[in-house]
Amino acid sequence: MYTNASSAVLLTLETLHISNAYIYPAFLFGTLTYLCIMFFNLLVLTTIACSKKLHKPMFILLLNLPLSDMLGATAFFPHLVFSIVTENRQISYSACVTQAFLIHFYGGGNLFILSAMAYDRYIAICCPLRYNAIMTPHTLVKLIFVIWFMNLSIVATLILLLLRTTVCRTNIVDLFCNNPSLVKLACEDTRVNNYYGLCSIVLFQGGPLLIIMYTYAQILRTCVMNNQTDARRKAIQTCGSHLAVFIILELNTLFTLIAHRLESVSPFLRRALGVSVLIFPPFLDPIIYGLKTKKLKKSITMLLKRNVGS
Repeated sequence: MYTNASSAVLLTLETLHISNAYIYPAFLFGTLTYLCIMFFNLLVLTTIACSKKLHKPMFILLLNLPLSDMLGATAFFPHLVFSIVTENRQISYSACVTQAFLIHFYGGGNLFILSAMAYDRYIAICCPLRYNAIMTPHTLVKLIFVIWFMNLSIVATLILLLLRTTVCRTNIVDLFCNNPSLVKLACEDTRVNNYYGLCSIVLFQGGPLLIIMYTYAQILRTCVMNNQTDARRKAIQTCGSHLAVFIILELNTLFTLIAHRLESVSPFLRRALGVSVLIFPPFLDPIIYGLKTKKLKKSITMLLKRNVGS
């Protein structure tokens, strides 16, 4: 039995099963993936911050997505590549809890941000004449504050409930630290943790899903009723990329969390989808929005040309 307050408690993450011949290629691949994620997201972040043309509600909300993506990638990749090259999968309890907090904070943040972006597109397409009156700077600040406050409150409560338990085991069943894996280390009754975990899944997964379903149903109805083909095409193009990003994150996250509660699910599949949540959204988000959003794509091109030219 161990005390959670002791940073001397070492946990062991699931082995990566990488043979000696592939250690350095895997290390190089992981490092390059992390650097690409940071570069692409910083590029989107810098472009929106530096271009006055992009200082609009849609892009201010989008600004939060690369911040969240970089947080998630930083919580996962540095320890991963370090453990690959050192062949050491041990991690202290405090570091594991910190990683779990950051990863859950990233996942919840992305889902809430994408929901807010869907609401913005709903107002822009379904209520274009009232858009400026509704999406004022004051409303935008309140919306961003609510996103991060709700996210922080839910995840912090999740971790605080975890910290009250006593650790009896040291083997993490996943490739990274998360709340379900850490709860399995407890040697006492964890029903409160499990009940709150289910509630957090409903809040993180169900809330954004309902918002997305409602807003996109209204957007689809407006597009069908709109006789302007060009306006309909632009709306579908903008919303299509947003919907693709949301579906990838929603399905992978939901399956990973539910899989922990079902013993019949393959551990390999659960781990693969869990890792994909931390790799594909941070990597693909800036590419999808950078290529599909014309104003952002144009601003990125101008920023790169200006820096290369100087």
